[in-house]
Amino acid sequence: MSWKGIHRWLGLTVGTLAVVLGVSGAMLAIDPVQQAWQAPTAPGGLPVATLVERVTRTVPGAEEIRHLPSGAIVVFSFAGDQPQAQYVDPADGRVLGAWQASALPRWVKNLHRSLLLGDAGRWGAAGTALAMALLCISALVLLLRRMGGWRQLAARVRGSLAQRIHVVAGRVVLLVLCLSAITALTMSASTLGLVTLDARTEPEVLSVIAGQPALPGAQLAALQTLVVQDLRKLNFPGAADPEDTWKVTTTQGQGWIDRYSGQMLAWQDATLAQRVYDWAVVLHTGEAAWPWAVVLGLVGASVLLFWLSGLVIWWQARRQAPRITGNTTLAQADVLIFVASEGGSTWGFAQTLQDALKQCGHRVHTGALEHFQTTAATRQVFVLAATYGEGQAPAHARQALAHIATRTASAVPVTVLGFGDRQFPAFCAFAKALDQTLRAHAWPALLPLECIHQQSGQQFARWGVALAEALGEPLVLEHVPPVPATTALTLIGRQDFVGATGQATSILRFAWPAQGLGARLRGQGLAPFAAGDLVGIVPPGSAVPRYYSLASGWQDGFLEICVRQMPGGLCSTHLLGLQTGGLITAFIRPNPGFALPHQRKPVLLIGAGTGVAPLAGFIRRNDGRTPMHLYFGGRDPAQDFYFHPDIQRWLGEGRLATLHTAFSRVPDGGGYVQDALRQDAEFVRSLVAQGAIVRVCGSRAMAQGVAEALDTVLAPLQLSVANLKARERYAEDVF
Repeated sequence: MSWKGIHRWLGLTVGTLAVVLGVSGAMLAIDPVQQAWQAPTAPGGLPVATLVERVTRTVPGAEEIRHLPSGAIVVFSFAGDQPQAQYVDPADGRVLGAWQASALPRWVKNLHRSLLLGDAGRWGAAGTALAMALLCISALVLLLRRMGGWRQLAARVRGSLAQRIHVVAGRVVLLVLCLSAITALTMSASTLGLVTLDARTEPEVLSVIAGQPALPGAQLAALQTLVVQDLRKLNFPGAADPEDTWKVTTTQGQGWIDRYSGQMLAWQDATLAQRVYDWAVVLHTGEAAWPWAVVLGLVGASVLLFWLSGLVIWWQARRQAPRITGNTTLAQADVLIFVASEGGSTWGFAQTLQDALKQCGHRVHTGALEHFQTTAATRQVFVLAATYGEGQAPAHARQALAHIATRTASAVPVTVLGFGDRQFPAFCAFAKALDQTLRAHAWPALLPLECIHQQSGQQFARWGVALAEALGEPLVLEHVPPVPATTALTLIGRQDFVGATGQATSILRFAWPAQGLGARLRGQGLAPFAAGDLVGIVPPGSAVPRYYSLASGWQDGFLEICVRQMPGGLCSTHLLGLQTGGLITAFIRPNPGFALPHQRKPVLLIGAGTGVAPLAGFIRRNDGRTPMHLYFGGRDPAQDFYFHPDIQRWLGEGRLATLHTAFSRVPDGGGYVQDALRQDAEFVRSLVAQGAIVRVCGSRAMAQGVAEALDTVLAPLQLSVANLKARERYAEDVF
């Protein structure tokens, strides 16, 4: 079983018990804090003999002094036949009040230690602690794999909200949770009798009666050299038994003191097992260190957060689990589709491809990539491969490359389609490695490698057009991914542009129907969003959403996008035909990889055409006046200088530091935006040398040109776009 399988199985099977232990542990962590505040601690260096003198003066009949882990001093005595326990002030022996462990901590402690089930429950709690330790180890392995190693452990976390919560929380508290689980196992080993703390018997010691009276505790030499800081418990000799001794327990061991001479009669050092147990108690409970108890309490409470977010992740993965329908057997299929998918979404694209091929009369079999093979009936093979983490194969396909390398190549074409996210430095790295391996082993291809960004249905459809031409068949790929709950948005304003090529473009502003938390929990309303996130719009007559980058955040009170008419574009035609008051059906898809980090480093914004929209949103929300520098590319400033009035205002307000433009269709316009970057090479290099964050938005061709220009500009700094991506300083939003 893989680490991911171990982690998921343990989380689902013992997760509820782990929540019980975590929450009860968080409640118990209150006790050390409360005790630390209830009574003063003994001053450093105070001799135990002095404490005894003060206690015997104020508490008649004292029989035991206990130094609590919190530092407070409790004295046990009898008032007549009634036992009593009282806090005392070690500075003067003054009685401060009664000491009594409350009923709640006792009940919660019983729940935490034995699940209220006695000895059987203690074994259950120990088993849960063992499971928690394995969960932590597997979580660490998965975390390092997801983030790309120790060096990337602090990098920004991407994924769904549940995934981000799970990973970020784990990154903060994982080691403490692991320590808590290990110390719980250490304590359970003693409680269950698996480890004996001290198998030695107490020595036979008696006070030597020489006729002289017993010495007062303050005059005992052994107590005069012992400080209260090291004391745990001191038992007074019984008044009715002249042979009884003083018994002292410290962090180092325990000893017996003669009541007449004050000398130590016997001493036993604490065993190694006892010392380990004592440290485990401190680390697990926070006793003797209330700030650590606060940390433990917060970490214990976080187990509930882990369990809930993990449950959501599991449910999301279950919903996305492969469910291929209409599969032909492998031996009879003339087309094979092999899939490598970490989250399961790639299987949906495989199902769409399979259905389309079947419509064209093919017999199709779809399976997991690790089962890659061909048969005598095979005529075409397609591999749909997602990339996980920092370029790794999905867990189930981690041995696929080695497996494919052992297969003998045939004349059957094997075409690879990659799925990934361009915000990751290793975009579609596994698909690229797979394609290279196939070509290196002489497998032919019907089409060159294509990489799909963020599961784009539009890009998949365009690949389908190329595939139809290559096959010579009327193949249509219209993939409809699961669409979240949508909300109706009302158009409240628009700015129209003719466009330098005659294609209409508009900046559309919609009202944001803010909803309360309760409505959002019920799946109503629009989720909060930020500039650079994506709004999915479902046009009439289609179930496939189209995505547009947002030029505003929810704090602006509206949702704004920039839309250009696409030839035959169903969604762009619908949007550009809207009048004020018109409605669209939309939802939000976060785009955290493109978001700006919270820092004061310069920001270099590069956009062309409608790609300026999210960059305008960044500038609009630049309330802290972070130095932002915009490079904007268009064709004609009179026709496609989008957001021009806003940009001029932001310059005056200091939200935008500098503006650099390039217009390709007017004399002396500066050419393309990449030309402007080369012309300002020194300025661009200085920004990057200061640690600038770079964001690029526009067409894929424009982004490629910008990357090539920046590679040239940054060469004197021994930097490149790839270097900046690896350091999470460079991200693209391309279409």
